[in-house]
Amino acid sequence: MSLKILVVGGYGTFGGRLVDLLADESRLEILVAGRSEQRAADFCGRRNARARLTPTAFDRNTDVSQQVRALAPDVLVDASGPFQSYGARRYELIEACIAQRVHYLDLADGADFVAGVSNFDSAARSAGISVLSGVSSFPVLTASVVRRLSVGMTRVTSIRGGIAPSPYSGVGANVLRAIASYAGKPVRRGAITIGYGFTGSCRFTIAPPGKIPLRNTLFSLVDVPDVRALPELWPDADEIWMGAGPVPEVLHRALVACAWFVRCRLLPSLSPFAGLMSLVVNKLRWGEHRGGMFVEVRGTDEQHRDVNRSWHLLAEGNDGPFIPSMAIEALIRKMLTGQQPAAGARAAVRDLELTDYEALFASRTIYTGERDDRRVAAAPLFERLLGAAWHTLPDAVRRLHTFESEHEVRGRCTVERGRGLLSNIVAFLVRFPPAGTDVPVSVRFRSENGNERWIRRFGHHRFASTMLTGRGRSERLLSERIGPIDFAQALVVDGDRLRLIPRRWSIFGIPLPLWLAPRADAYETEENGRFRFHVHISHPWMGLIVRYRGWLE
Repeated sequence: MSLKILVVGGYGTFGGRLVDLLADESRLEILVAGRSEQRAADFCGRRNARARLTPTAFDRNTDVSQQVRALAPDVLVDASGPFQSYGARRYELIEACIAQRVHYLDLADGADFVAGVSNFDSAARSAGISVLSGVSSFPVLTASVVRRLSVGMTRVTSIRGGIAPSPYSGVGANVLRAIASYAGKPVRRGAITIGYGFTGSCRFTIAPPGKIPLRNTLFSLVDVPDVRALPELWPDADEIWMGAGPVPEVLHRALVACAWFVRCRLLPSLSPFAGLMSLVVNKLRWGEHRGGMFVEVRGTDEQHRDVNRSWHLLAEGNDGPFIPSMAIEALIRKMLTGQQPAAGARAAVRDLELTDYEALFASRTIYTGERDDRRVAAAPLFERLLGAAWHTLPDAVRRLHTFESEHEVRGRCTVERGRGLLSNIVAFLVRFPPAGTDVPVSVRFRSENGNERWIRRFGHHRFASTMLTGRGRSERLLSERIGPIDFAQALVVDGDRLRLIPRRWSIFGIPLPLWLAPRADAYETEENGRFRFHVHISHPWMGLIVRYRGWLE
Protein backbone atom coordinates (compact mmCIF):
# COMPACT_ATOMS: atom_id res chain seq x y z
CA MET A 1 0.00 0.00 0.00
CA SER A 2 0.99 3.65 -0.28
CA LEU A 3 0.52 6.49 2.19
CA LYS A 4 0.32 10.24 2.08
CA ILE A 5 2.04 11.73 5.13
CA LEU A 6 1.67 15.35 6.23
CA VAL A 7 4.58 16.35 8.49
CA VAL A 8 3.83 19.63 10.26
CA GLY A 9 7.22 21.13 11.08
CA GLY A 10 8.67 18.97 8.32
CA TYR A 11 11.77 21.07 7.74
CA GLY A 12 12.45 21.54 11.46
CA THR A 13 14.86 19.57 13.63
CA PHE A 14 12.81 16.44 14.39
CA GLY A 15 10.47 16.69 11.42
CA GLY A 16 13.42 16.98 9.05
CA ARG A 17 15.07 13.93 10.53
CA LEU A 18 11.84 11.96 10.20
CA VAL A 19 11.62 12.93 6.52
CA ASP A 20 15.22 11.77 6.04
CA LEU A 21 14.45 8.45 7.73
CA LEU A 22 11.50 7.82 5.40
CA ALA A 23 13.02 9.29 2.24
CA ASP A 24 14.04 5.87 0.88
CA GLU A 25 10.43 4.60 0.78
CA SER A 26 8.95 4.96 -2.73
CA ARG A 27 5.44 4.15 -1.50
CA LEU A 28 5.26 7.41 0.46
CA GLU A 29 4.23 10.89 -0.54
CA ILE A 30 5.51 13.21 2.19
CA LEU A 31 4.09 16.71 2.47
CA VAL A 32 6.92 18.69 4.08
CA ALA A 33 4.89 21.40 5.77
CA GLY A 34 5.54 24.59 7.67
CA ARG A 35 4.68 28.27 7.67
CA SER A 36 7.23 28.98 4.93
CA GLU A 37 6.64 27.09 1.69
CA GLN A 38 9.97 28.45 0.40
CA ARG A 39 11.90 26.93 3.31
CA ALA A 40 10.05 23.66 2.71
CA ALA A 41 11.01 23.82 -0.98
CA ASP A 42 14.66 24.49 -0.11
CA PHE A 43 14.62 21.53 2.28
CA CYS A 44 13.11 19.18 -0.31
CA GLY A 45 15.50 20.39 -3.00
CA ARG A 46 18.50 19.26 -0.96
CA ARG A 47 17.24 15.66 -0.70
CA ASN A 48 17.73 12.85 -3.21
CA ALA A 49 14.70 10.86 -2.11
CA ARG A 50 12.80 7.90 -3.49
CA ALA A 51 9.74 9.12 -1.63
CA ARG A 52 7.84 11.95 -3.25
CA LEU A 53 8.59 15.10 -1.24
CA THR A 54 6.13 17.95 -1.66
CA PRO A 55 6.82 21.35 -0.06
CA THR A 56 3.61 22.56 1.57
CA ALA A 57 2.51 25.69 3.42
CA PHE A 58 0.76 24.96 6.72
CA ASP A 59 0.00 27.52 9.42
CA ARG A 60 -1.42 26.11 12.64
CA ASN A 61 -2.44 29.64 13.70
CA THR A 62 -5.18 29.71 11.04
CA ASP A 63 -8.01 27.27 10.28
CA VAL A 64 -6.21 23.94 10.63
CA SER A 65 -9.36 21.90 9.95
CA GLN A 66 -9.74 23.46 6.52
CA GLN A 67 -6.03 22.89 5.77
CA VAL A 68 -6.21 19.23 6.77
CA ARG A 69 -9.34 18.79 4.67
CA ALA A 70 -7.68 20.37 1.63
CA LEU A 71 -4.45 18.37 1.87
CA ALA A 72 -6.28 15.08 2.65
CA PRO A 73 -3.35 13.11 4.15
CA ASP A 74 -3.63 9.53 5.39
CA VAL A 75 -1.44 10.35 8.39
CA LEU A 76 -0.62 13.68 10.02
CA VAL A 77 2.57 13.99 12.06
CA ASP A 78 2.96 16.95 14.40
CA ALA A 79 6.71 17.54 14.72
CA SER A 80 6.55 21.23 15.51
CA GLY A 81 6.14 22.10 19.19
CA PRO A 82 7.02 23.16 21.78
CA PHE A 83 4.01 21.23 23.01
CA GLN A 84 4.27 22.82 26.46
CA SER A 85 3.33 26.19 24.87
CA TYR A 86 0.37 25.25 22.68
CA GLY A 87 -2.09 27.17 24.86
CA ALA A 88 -5.87 26.79 25.10
CA ARG A 89 -6.30 25.32 21.60
CA ARG A 90 -3.50 22.81 22.06
CA TYR A 91 -5.48 19.87 20.65
CA GLU A 92 -6.82 21.64 17.57
CA LEU A 93 -4.83 19.40 15.20
CA ILE A 94 -6.11 16.27 16.90
CA GLU A 95 -9.70 17.50 16.62
CA ALA A 96 -9.18 18.26 12.92
CA CYS A 97 -7.72 14.80 12.31
CA ILE A 98 -10.65 13.09 14.06
CA ALA A 99 -13.12 15.15 12.03
CA GLN A 100 -11.37 14.23 8.77
CA ARG A 101 -10.62 10.62 9.80
CA VAL A 102 -6.86 11.14 9.50
CA HIS A 103 -4.44 9.13 11.66
CA TYR A 104 -2.46 11.38 14.01
CA LEU A 105 1.06 10.98 15.45
CA ASP A 106 3.21 13.46 17.36
CA LEU A 107 6.62 13.73 19.01
CA ALA A 108 5.25 15.53 22.06
CA ASP A 109 7.62 15.70 25.03
CA GLY A 110 5.25 17.59 27.33
CA ALA A 111 3.83 15.42 30.10
CA ASP A 112 0.61 17.45 30.41
CA PHE A 113 -0.02 17.45 26.68
CA VAL A 114 0.42 13.69 26.29
CA ALA A 115 -1.68 12.93 29.36
CA GLY A 116 -4.60 14.96 27.95
CA VAL A 117 -4.72 13.12 24.62
CA SER A 118 -6.64 10.21 26.18
CA ASN A 119 -9.67 12.51 26.48
CA PHE A 120 -10.17 12.01 22.73
CA ASP A 121 -10.19 8.21 22.94
CA SER A 122 -13.93 7.72 22.38
CA ALA A 123 -14.03 10.15 19.47
CA ALA A 124 -11.01 8.52 17.82
CA ARG A 125 -12.51 5.05 18.21
CA SER A 126 -15.77 6.24 16.67
CA ALA A 127 -13.84 7.70 13.73
CA GLY A 128 -11.84 4.47 13.35
CA ILE A 129 -8.48 6.20 13.58
CA SER A 130 -5.47 6.09 15.89
CA VAL A 131 -4.31 9.20 17.75
CA LEU A 132 -0.90 8.46 19.27
CA SER A 133 1.00 11.01 21.31
CA GLY A 134 4.53 11.08 22.67
CA VAL A 135 5.76 8.86 19.83
CA SER A 136 9.44 9.36 20.65
CA SER A 137 12.23 8.04 22.87
CA PHE A 138 10.38 9.37 25.92
CA PRO A 139 8.09 7.42 26.59
CA VAL A 140 7.84 4.87 23.72
CA LEU A 141 11.41 3.57 23.73
CA THR A 142 11.65 3.65 27.53
CA ALA A 143 8.40 1.68 27.91
CA SER A 144 9.55 -0.98 25.44
CA VAL A 145 12.87 -1.32 27.28
CA VAL A 146 11.20 -1.62 30.68
CA ARG A 147 9.01 -4.43 29.32
CA ARG A 148 12.19 -6.25 28.20
CA LEU A 149 14.09 -5.70 31.44
CA SER A 150 11.20 -6.57 33.73
CA VAL A 151 10.67 -10.07 32.32
CA GLY A 152 10.68 -12.45 35.30
CA MET A 153 10.11 -9.70 37.85
CA THR A 154 7.05 -9.98 40.05
CA ARG A 155 7.27 -6.32 41.04
CA VAL A 156 8.98 -3.28 39.52
CA THR A 157 9.96 -0.82 42.24
CA SER A 158 12.10 1.72 40.38
CA ILE A 159 12.50 2.95 36.80
CA ARG A 160 15.24 5.42 35.94
CA GLY A 161 16.41 6.56 32.55
CA GLY A 162 18.23 9.27 30.70
CA ILE A 163 19.33 10.55 27.32
CA ALA A 164 22.82 11.96 26.72
CA PRO A 165 22.95 13.64 23.30
CA SER A 166 26.19 14.27 21.45
CA PRO A 167 27.33 17.90 21.79
CA TYR A 168 27.32 18.04 17.97
CA SER A 169 23.78 16.70 17.48
CA GLY A 170 22.20 20.15 17.22
CA VAL A 171 19.44 21.12 19.64
CA GLY A 172 16.31 22.59 18.09
CA ALA A 173 14.96 25.94 19.26
CA ASN A 174 11.63 24.35 20.25
CA VAL A 175 13.39 21.81 22.46
CA LEU A 176 15.21 24.57 24.28
CA ARG A 177 12.01 26.60 24.62
CA ALA A 178 10.41 23.55 26.21
CA ILE A 179 13.32 23.09 28.63
CA ALA A 180 13.30 26.77 29.52
CA SER A 181 9.57 26.60 30.26
CA TYR A 182 9.87 23.94 33.00
CA ALA A 183 13.43 24.30 34.33
CA GLY A 184 13.12 24.92 38.06
CA LYS A 185 9.37 24.22 37.98
CA PRO A 186 7.66 21.24 39.72
CA VAL A 187 7.68 17.92 37.88
CA ARG A 188 4.56 16.07 38.98
CA ARG A 189 3.42 12.47 38.95
CA GLY A 190 -0.30 13.02 39.32
CA ALA A 191 -0.73 15.14 42.42
CA ILE A 192 2.75 14.26 43.72
CA THR A 193 5.72 16.53 43.04
CA ILE A 194 8.66 14.23 42.30
CA GLY A 195 11.16 17.03 41.84
CA TYR A 196 11.95 20.25 40.04
CA GLY A 197 13.16 20.40 36.46
CA PHE A 198 16.95 20.31 36.15
CA THR A 199 17.55 20.68 39.91
CA GLY A 200 17.65 16.96 40.74
CA SER A 201 20.64 15.10 39.31
CA CYS A 202 22.47 11.78 39.22
CA ARG A 203 25.50 10.37 37.44
CA PHE A 204 25.50 7.30 35.20
CA THR A 205 27.87 5.59 32.78
CA ILE A 206 26.27 4.36 29.55
CA ALA A 207 28.21 1.21 28.69
CA PRO A 208 26.84 -1.37 26.24
CA PRO A 209 28.78 -4.58 26.92
CA GLY A 210 31.94 -4.82 24.83
CA LYS A 211 31.84 -1.22 23.56
CA ILE A 212 33.71 1.92 24.61
CA PRO A 213 31.45 3.51 27.25
CA LEU A 214 30.35 7.09 27.15
CA ARG A 215 32.13 9.20 29.71
CA ASN A 216 30.43 9.21 33.10
CA THR A 217 27.59 11.69 32.60
CA LEU A 218 25.60 14.06 34.79
CA PHE A 219 21.83 13.65 34.22
CA SER A 220 19.22 16.15 35.44
CA LEU A 221 15.49 15.63 35.93
CA VAL A 222 13.27 16.48 32.94
CA ASP A 223 9.49 16.81 32.65
CA VAL A 224 8.64 14.18 30.04
CA PRO A 225 5.56 11.98 29.43
CA ASP A 226 7.14 8.99 31.19
CA VAL A 227 6.38 10.36 34.65
CA ARG A 228 2.65 10.14 33.83
CA ALA A 229 2.49 7.28 31.31
CA LEU A 230 4.73 4.65 32.94
CA PRO A 231 2.87 4.49 36.28
CA GLU A 232 -0.18 3.22 34.38
CA LEU A 233 1.90 0.26 33.17
CA TRP A 234 3.85 -0.34 36.41
CA PRO A 235 1.68 1.01 39.24
CA ASP A 236 3.88 -0.55 41.95
CA ALA A 237 6.91 1.53 40.98
CA ASP A 238 7.83 3.85 43.84
CA GLU A 239 10.23 5.84 41.69
CA ILE A 240 10.03 6.92 38.05
CA TRP A 241 12.82 9.34 37.17
CA MET A 242 13.94 10.52 33.72
CA GLY A 243 16.87 12.79 33.01
CA ALA A 244 18.84 14.51 30.29
CA GLY A 245 22.64 14.64 30.19
CA PRO A 246 23.65 17.46 27.84
CA VAL A 247 27.36 18.08 27.37
CA PRO A 248 29.72 19.89 27.75
CA GLU A 249 29.06 19.51 31.46
CA VAL A 250 30.05 23.08 32.26
CA LEU A 251 27.07 24.32 30.20
CA HIS A 252 24.83 21.71 31.82
CA ARG A 253 25.84 22.93 35.28
CA ALA A 254 25.14 26.52 34.23
CA LEU A 255 21.60 25.44 33.26
CA VAL A 256 21.22 23.67 36.62
CA ALA A 257 22.27 26.86 38.42
CA CYS A 258 19.72 28.90 36.46
CA ALA A 259 17.03 26.32 37.24
CA TRP A 260 17.77 26.78 40.94
CA PHE A 261 17.18 30.52 40.53
CA VAL A 262 13.70 29.67 39.23
CA ARG A 263 13.07 27.12 41.97
CA CYS A 264 14.08 29.65 44.63
CA ARG A 265 11.81 32.23 42.94
CA LEU A 266 14.65 34.57 42.11
CA LEU A 267 13.50 34.30 38.47
CA PRO A 268 9.95 33.65 37.29
CA SER A 269 11.03 31.46 34.37
CA LEU A 270 13.92 30.78 31.98
CA SER A 271 11.64 31.18 28.95
CA PRO A 272 12.93 34.69 28.13
CA PHE A 273 16.43 33.21 27.86
CA ALA A 274 15.54 30.37 25.45
CA GLY A 275 17.06 32.20 22.46
CA LEU A 276 20.32 32.81 24.31
CA MET A 277 20.37 29.17 25.44
CA SER A 278 19.97 28.04 21.82
CA LEU A 279 22.85 30.26 20.69
CA VAL A 280 25.19 29.07 23.44
CA VAL A 281 24.39 25.34 23.19
CA ASN A 282 24.75 25.24 19.41
CA LYS A 283 27.92 27.34 19.27
CA LEU A 284 29.99 26.21 22.28
CA ARG A 285 30.52 22.55 21.52
CA TRP A 286 33.38 20.20 22.31
CA GLY A 287 33.94 16.59 23.33
CA GLU A 288 33.28 13.27 21.64
CA HIS A 289 30.71 13.02 18.84
CA ARG A 290 28.83 10.22 20.58
CA GLY A 291 25.52 10.01 22.41
CA GLY A 292 23.54 7.46 24.35
CA MET A 293 20.61 6.46 26.48
CA PHE A 294 20.06 4.26 29.51
CA VAL A 295 17.13 2.66 31.30
CA GLU A 296 17.58 1.02 34.72
CA VAL A 297 14.91 -1.16 36.31
CA ARG A 298 14.92 -2.43 39.89
CA GLY A 299 12.46 -4.90 41.34
CA THR A 300 12.04 -8.35 42.84
CA ASP A 301 11.70 -11.82 41.34
CA GLU A 302 9.58 -14.81 42.31
CA GLN A 303 12.02 -15.70 45.12
CA HIS A 304 11.72 -12.13 46.50
CA ARG A 305 15.32 -11.41 45.55
CA ASP A 306 16.36 -7.94 44.49
CA VAL A 307 16.96 -7.53 40.75
CA ASN A 308 18.86 -4.65 39.14
CA ARG A 309 19.00 -4.60 35.34
CA SER A 310 19.99 -1.86 32.93
CA TRP A 311 19.81 -1.28 29.19
CA HIS A 312 22.44 0.79 27.44
CA LEU A 313 22.39 2.45 24.02
CA LEU A 314 25.40 3.99 22.32
CA ALA A 315 25.10 6.02 19.09
CA GLU A 316 28.22 7.04 17.20
CA GLY A 317 28.50 10.21 15.13
CA ASN A 318 25.43 11.56 13.38
CA ASP A 319 23.16 8.56 13.96
CA GLY A 320 22.07 9.43 17.50
CA PRO A 321 19.95 12.48 16.63
CA PHE A 322 17.68 10.27 14.49
CA ILE A 323 16.56 8.09 17.42
CA PRO A 324 13.74 10.37 18.71
CA SER A 325 12.10 10.22 15.25
CA MET A 326 12.51 6.47 14.81
CA ALA A 327 9.33 5.55 16.69
CA ILE A 328 7.21 7.31 14.07
CA GLU A 329 9.37 5.81 11.33
CA ALA A 330 8.70 2.34 12.73
CA LEU A 331 4.94 2.93 12.95
CA ILE A 332 4.70 4.27 9.40
CA ARG A 333 6.72 1.37 7.99
CA LYS A 334 4.41 -1.04 9.81
CA MET A 335 1.39 0.81 8.40
CA LEU A 336 2.79 0.30 4.89
CA THR A 337 2.61 -3.45 5.53
CA GLY A 338 -0.99 -3.19 6.72
CA GLN A 339 -0.20 -3.26 10.47
CA GLN A 340 -2.44 -0.43 11.59
CA PRO A 341 -2.32 0.79 15.22
CA ALA A 342 -5.50 0.08 17.14
CA ALA A 343 -8.09 2.85 16.97
CA GLY A 344 -8.23 5.24 19.91
CA ALA A 345 -6.33 8.14 21.46
CA ARG A 346 -3.49 7.46 23.90
CA ALA A 347 0.17 7.75 24.73
CA ALA A 348 1.94 5.32 22.41
CA VAL A 349 3.61 3.30 25.16
CA ARG A 350 2.12 -0.03 24.03
CA ASP A 351 2.34 0.33 20.25
CA LEU A 352 6.00 -0.57 19.68
CA GLU A 353 8.39 -3.14 21.13
CA LEU A 354 12.15 -3.04 21.45
CA THR A 355 12.47 -5.44 18.51
CA ASP A 356 10.88 -2.76 16.27
CA TYR A 357 13.65 -0.37 17.25
CA GLU A 358 16.41 -2.96 16.97
CA ALA A 359 15.50 -3.59 13.34
CA LEU A 360 16.13 0.11 12.65
CA PHE A 361 19.27 0.34 14.79
CA ALA A 362 20.89 -2.53 12.87
CA SER A 363 21.52 -0.39 9.78
CA ARG A 364 23.27 2.35 11.75
CA THR A 365 26.17 2.74 14.17
CA ILE A 366 23.82 2.32 17.12
CA TYR A 367 24.68 -0.37 19.66
CA THR A 368 22.60 -1.63 22.56
CA GLY A 369 23.09 -4.12 25.35
CA GLU A 370 21.77 -5.21 28.73
CA ARG A 371 23.44 -5.69 32.08
CA ASP A 372 22.22 -7.73 35.05
CA ASP A 373 24.25 -6.77 38.11
CA ARG A 374 23.00 -9.68 40.25
CA ARG A 375 23.83 -12.28 37.62
CA VAL A 376 27.51 -11.29 37.44
CA ALA A 377 28.00 -10.24 41.06
CA ALA A 378 30.12 -13.30 41.89
CA ALA A 379 31.77 -13.60 38.45
CA PRO A 380 35.46 -12.97 37.70
CA LEU A 381 36.50 -9.33 37.29
CA PHE A 382 36.60 -9.28 33.48
CA GLU A 383 33.21 -11.01 33.21
CA ARG A 384 31.65 -8.49 35.59
CA LEU A 385 32.86 -5.62 33.43
CA LEU A 386 32.04 -7.19 30.07
CA GLY A 387 28.60 -8.52 30.94
CA ALA A 388 26.98 -10.35 28.03
CA ALA A 389 29.99 -9.57 25.76
CA TRP A 390 32.09 -11.95 27.89
CA HIS A 391 30.54 -14.96 26.16
CA THR A 392 31.64 -13.72 22.72
CA LEU A 393 35.35 -13.89 23.62
CA PRO A 394 37.58 -16.75 22.40
CA ASP A 395 37.81 -19.69 24.80
CA ALA A 396 41.49 -19.14 25.55
CA VAL A 397 40.85 -15.55 26.65
CA ARG A 398 37.98 -16.55 28.93
CA ARG A 399 39.99 -19.41 30.45
CA LEU A 400 42.88 -17.11 31.32
CA HIS A 401 40.59 -14.70 33.19
CA THR A 402 38.53 -17.36 35.00
CA PHE A 403 39.84 -18.44 38.40
CA GLU A 404 38.65 -18.48 42.01
CA SER A 405 41.63 -17.50 44.12
CA GLU A 406 44.91 -17.93 42.26
CA HIS A 407 46.42 -19.45 39.15
CA GLU A 408 49.54 -19.12 37.00
CA VAL A 409 50.21 -19.24 33.27
CA ARG A 410 53.50 -19.50 31.42
CA GLY A 411 54.79 -18.85 27.93
CA ARG A 412 57.31 -16.96 25.83
CA CYS A 413 57.46 -13.40 24.53
CA THR A 414 59.51 -10.75 22.76
CA VAL A 415 60.20 -7.41 24.45
CA GLU A 416 61.29 -4.21 22.71
CA ARG A 417 62.25 -0.96 24.44
CA GLY A 418 62.45 2.60 23.19
CA ARG A 419 65.88 4.11 22.66
CA GLY A 420 65.23 7.62 23.96
CA LEU A 421 66.45 8.78 27.35
CA LEU A 422 62.99 9.85 28.56
CA SER A 423 61.31 6.64 27.39
CA ASN A 424 63.90 4.55 29.22
CA ILE A 425 63.50 6.60 32.41
CA VAL A 426 59.74 6.04 32.31
CA ALA A 427 60.18 2.33 31.58
CA PHE A 428 62.59 2.03 34.53
CA LEU A 429 60.26 3.85 36.94
CA VAL A 430 57.25 1.72 35.97
CA ARG A 431 59.48 -1.40 36.02
CA PHE A 432 58.75 -2.49 32.47
CA PRO A 433 60.91 -5.47 31.41
CA PRO A 434 64.19 -5.08 29.52
CA ALA A 435 64.43 -5.90 25.82
CA GLY A 436 64.83 -9.52 24.78
CA THR A 437 63.73 -12.22 22.36
CA ASP A 438 62.14 -15.54 23.23
CA VAL A 439 61.96 -14.45 26.87
CA PRO A 440 60.30 -16.89 29.30
CA VAL A 441 57.28 -15.21 30.82
CA SER A 442 54.85 -16.15 33.56
CA VAL A 443 51.86 -14.38 35.08
CA ARG A 444 50.46 -15.24 38.51
CA PHE A 445 46.87 -14.06 39.03
CA ARG A 446 45.71 -13.62 42.60
CA SER A 447 42.15 -12.67 43.61
CA GLU A 448 41.94 -10.17 46.46
CA ASN A 449 38.44 -9.05 47.61
CA GLY A 450 37.07 -8.94 44.08
CA ASN A 451 40.22 -7.30 42.71
CA GLU A 452 43.10 -9.04 40.97
CA ARG A 453 46.83 -8.84 41.52
CA TRP A 454 48.86 -9.61 38.38
CA ILE A 455 52.48 -10.58 39.05
CA ARG A 456 54.39 -10.82 35.77
CA ARG A 457 57.89 -12.28 35.41
CA PHE A 458 59.93 -11.73 32.26
CA GLY A 459 62.94 -13.95 32.83
CA HIS A 460 64.28 -12.69 36.17
CA HIS A 461 62.47 -9.35 35.95
CA ARG A 462 59.31 -8.83 38.03
CA PHE A 463 56.53 -6.39 37.12
CA ALA A 464 53.21 -6.21 39.02
CA SER A 465 49.95 -4.27 38.92
CA THR A 466 46.51 -4.41 40.53
CA MET A 467 43.31 -4.69 38.47
CA LEU A 468 39.99 -3.54 39.92
CA THR A 469 36.56 -2.27 38.95
CA GLY A 470 36.58 1.46 38.31
CA ARG A 471 34.57 3.70 40.62
CA GLY A 472 33.01 7.14 40.28
CA ARG A 473 34.00 8.75 36.99
CA SER A 474 35.74 5.46 36.04
CA GLU A 475 32.59 3.34 36.47
CA ARG A 476 32.36 0.38 34.04
CA LEU A 477 36.09 0.66 33.31
CA LEU A 478 38.98 -1.63 34.27
CA SER A 479 41.27 0.28 36.60
CA GLU A 480 44.93 -0.78 36.56
CA ARG A 481 47.12 0.57 39.34
CA ILE A 482 50.88 0.65 39.00
CA GLY A 483 52.27 2.38 42.07
CA PRO A 484 50.74 5.89 42.23
CA ILE A 485 49.46 5.71 38.63
CA ASP A 486 45.93 4.60 37.85
CA PHE A 487 44.91 3.80 34.26
CA ALA A 488 41.16 3.34 33.63
CA GLN A 489 40.59 1.29 30.47
CA ALA A 490 37.56 0.20 28.47
CA LEU A 491 37.25 -3.51 27.70
CA VAL A 492 36.20 -3.62 24.04
CA VAL A 493 35.37 -6.74 22.04
CA ASP A 494 36.75 -6.26 18.52
CA GLY A 495 36.06 -9.43 16.54
CA ASP A 496 38.21 -12.13 18.14
CA ARG A 497 40.24 -9.60 20.10
CA LEU A 498 39.70 -8.11 23.54
CA ARG A 499 41.13 -4.60 23.43
CA LEU A 500 42.04 -2.46 26.44
CA ILE A 501 41.51 1.20 25.50
CA PRO A 502 42.62 3.98 27.89
CA ARG A 503 39.83 6.39 28.91
CA ARG A 504 41.11 8.08 32.08
CA TRP A 505 44.30 8.28 34.13
CA SER A 506 45.55 9.86 37.33
CA ILE A 507 48.69 10.14 39.45
CA PHE A 508 48.35 10.14 43.25
CA GLY A 509 44.59 10.40 42.68
CA ILE A 510 44.88 13.63 40.66
CA PRO A 511 43.06 13.28 37.30
CA LEU A 512 45.16 14.25 34.30
CA PRO A 513 44.10 15.04 30.70
CA LEU A 514 44.04 12.01 28.44
CA TRP A 515 46.04 13.79 25.73
CA LEU A 516 48.95 13.83 28.16
CA ALA A 517 48.77 10.07 28.82
CA PRO A 518 50.91 7.41 27.16
CA ARG A 519 49.33 5.83 24.08
CA ALA A 520 48.50 2.13 24.44
CA ASP A 521 47.61 -0.50 21.86
CA ALA A 522 46.88 -3.59 23.94
CA TYR A 523 44.81 -6.63 23.09
CA GLU A 524 44.33 -10.31 23.91
CA THR A 525 43.27 -12.98 21.45
CA GLU A 526 43.49 -16.68 20.62
CA GLU A 527 45.63 -18.26 17.95
CA ASN A 528 45.63 -22.02 17.30
CA GLY A 529 43.96 -22.59 20.65
CA ARG A 530 46.63 -20.64 22.54
CA PHE A 531 46.23 -17.32 24.39
CA ARG A 532 48.20 -14.50 22.78
CA PHE A 533 48.87 -10.97 24.04
CA HIS A 534 50.15 -7.76 22.49
CA VAL A 535 51.05 -4.58 24.43
CA HIS A 536 52.49 -1.47 22.74
CA ILE A 537 53.02 1.63 24.90
CA SER A 538 54.35 4.89 23.50
CA HIS A 539 54.14 8.64 23.99
CA PRO A 540 54.03 11.45 21.42
CA TRP A 541 56.97 13.17 23.12
CA MET A 542 59.08 10.04 23.74
CA GLY A 543 58.21 7.58 21.01
CA LEU A 544 58.19 3.89 21.90
CA ILE A 545 58.40 3.12 25.62
CA VAL A 546 57.90 -0.67 25.55
CA ARG A 547 56.32 -3.30 23.34
CA TYR A 548 55.91 -6.92 24.37
CA ARG A 549 53.97 -9.70 22.70
CA GLY A 550 53.82 -13.44 23.00
CA TRP A 551 51.75 -16.40 24.21
CA LEU A 552 50.68 -18.01 27.49
CA GLU A 553 49.18 -21.34 28.46
